[in-house]
Amino acid sequence: MTARASKAGGKSKSAQRIRKGSQKKAASAKPTSNPLLKPWRTPFGIAPFDKIEARHFVPALQRAFAEHRAEVRTIASNPARPTFANTILALEKSGVLLDRIGHVFSNLEAADSTDALAEIARQMSPRFADHESAILLDRKLFKRIDDLYQRRETLKLDAEALRLVERTHLAFVRAGAALGAAEKKRVAAINQRLASLVTQFMQNVLKDEQSWHMVLDGEADLAGLPDGFRASAAREAQERGLAGRHVITLARSSVEGFLTFSARRDLREQAFNAWIRRGANGGATDNRGILLEIVALRQEYAALLGYETYSAFALADTMAKTPDAVDGLLGEVWKHAVGKAGEERDALAAAAKAEGSNAPIAAWDWRYYAEKVRKARFDLDEAALRPYLQLDNVIAAAFDCASRLFGLKFKPAADVPRYHADVRAWEVTNRRGEHVGLFLGDYFARSSKRSGAWMSSFRGQHKIGKGSRPIIINVMNFAKGAEGEPTLLSFDDARTLFHEFGHGLHGLLSDVTYPSLWGTSVSRDFVELPSQLYEHWLSRAEVLERFALHYKTGKPIPAKLLSRLKAARNFNQGFATVEFTASALADMQLYSKADVPGDLDRFEAEVLGQIGMPSEIVMRHRLPHFMHIVGGYASAYYSYMWSEVMDADAFAAFEEAGDIFDRKTADRLKRFIYSAGNMRDPEEAYIAFRGRAPEIDGLLRNRGFASAK
Repeated sequence: MTARASKAGGKSKSAQRIRKGSQKKAASAKPTSNPLLKPWRTPFGIAPFDKIEARHFVPALQRAFAEHRAEVRTIASNPARPTFANTILALEKSGVLLDRIGHVFSNLEAADSTDALAEIARQMSPRFADHESAILLDRKLFKRIDDLYQRRETLKLDAEALRLVERTHLAFVRAGAALGAAEKKRVAAINQRLASLVTQFMQNVLKDEQSWHMVLDGEADLAGLPDGFRASAAREAQERGLAGRHVITLARSSVEGFLTFSARRDLREQAFNAWIRRGANGGATDNRGILLEIVALRQEYAALLGYETYSAFALADTMAKTPDAVDGLLGEVWKHAVGKAGEERDALAAAAKAEGSNAPIAAWDWRYYAEKVRKARFDLDEAALRPYLQLDNVIAAAFDCASRLFGLKFKPAADVPRYHADVRAWEVTNRRGEHVGLFLGDYFARSSKRSGAWMSSFRGQHKIGKGSRPIIINVMNFAKGAEGEPTLLSFDDARTLFHEFGHGLHGLLSDVTYPSLWGTSVSRDFVELPSQLYEHWLSRAEVLERFALHYKTGKPIPAKLLSRLKAARNFNQGFATVEFTASALADMQLYSKADVPGDLDRFEAEVLGQIGMPSEIVMRHRLPHFMHIVGGYASAYYSYMWSEVMDADAFAAFEEAGDIFDRKTADRLKRFIYSAGNMRDPEEAYIAFRGRAPEIDGLLRNRGFASAK
């Protein structure tokens, strides 16, 4: 997924917009001991993490707020007639200090949080909301923007500048700028409350993850676990002062690995229940009431703007446009997935019975018996793949594909300051040796990091003034290998790395003029196209034969194993599609009703009952810990599947060319997708690349379902 950013009424915070402008303002201010307010004379202008302490953020942010307010006030009160330069461009140039500091803080609070940072987040999130509301609801400022919008066809702007005028005007309208005074006041209050609630929701999930672990003591507890997984669990135990034992955590790579391999059904049940109960354990970290209030506030917000539901509001500015369009896609996929999952369940039950178990398949059994069926059916098991999927080699494979497709080179940047010892850095250059950006990788799970995987940025790209080159980060939660041993990944882990790196390329390759249009600043149901498309290269023999090397022998993955991997590509896709689609349908139902549910558990159960959710499968994200839909993916979790319709079709363009690294196809892909940011409508962008619109058939074939035709 992309960087987690709290949303208020569907718009991103000003502090989440990544810009780099001149640092002269900070340099010309009076001397300060606060490193956040000094010029950053560091390699590539990255934050001096070794000098930054939690105590520096509040005073720095307060100054940044004041500076930005003054800049906006000057723009809004300009007596001259509005022009693109004195209004739209001036806004693009404003808020440099706030963006710079805000992105350092938001990235640290997500990837390496402390109690102090968490408290600052609770304190400052409503301040960010207030600050943005004051700008987006400013009557004088909107009058200038609206004047330009009404005259936009007479301003003799190029296509990109015209797009910026239209997108800026739309952002202000969707923020409530055209409302009356009383409605604006209520919108501002909603935004402030939402900011606090979203922050609390995210922190509660992290606390629940931090507070649970399972200690495995002795061989009986370790039954079924492969050596590599045991080594990672032993390392986790040692870091917790439990040398000689093994620890399972709620990091996805830990808990899902345990559910896949552990022969102890009782322990699998314990781990699974802890995993799905995050945010729903009662007490201070329970998110059920928080989510219901978030939904109620967003519904009220949408109503103020004239929409029947929040889903209608959220989808109006997407490729899908309407809830009906989303429901049509999800419904078509669901009917295929449920039938496939039923066949899979029967196969698992047969495998369990063959082992002497007469217990019906439960949710904590699915991964365990699926692995056994896969091994029996395809002679392929996860433990056999892991030795060939070293983290360093998978990173190298992702880099190599980017080099062959787009001409990028990645050089280790050892002198770059980092916020944690595990973070790695590379300078990225193009075919001409020119600097493209800085790429950071933070790959290992730790208690200070939110679960999941995401791409984020410390700085974005633009061409205003001296311009700005991006600083991109991928954050993941892989279980680190034992001391002195490489980190070995599951194939799903490797796919996640390629996915997030696809987002990273979307940021690194950005080539736009204006900050608001850069990189991943696109529709939610388009932003997953570059990431999901990039996953396709991982599974190709051309890539695996070079980089899937045994960590002990150095020998490439055997052809037979590659053949089995290809044959098993669609294995268990019924399960995977059901758990995802159920979450997407629940998200849509939650935000598509004018009346907010009174009880979240009952609502979730009713939705799952209505769609016929198999009892053996649980939603990939249950509502009390569904961070996507309280953040930037509210009423938008479907977008992964919407983008999959495009990514399946887009990769076919390379296959049709007869070369998965075809230069002409890659150049079109770079020009219209990876480098284009939000310079054009996403549907137009896709058609410009592919020559036509995509169809759902590619998605269905990709998942091993029957064609829709």
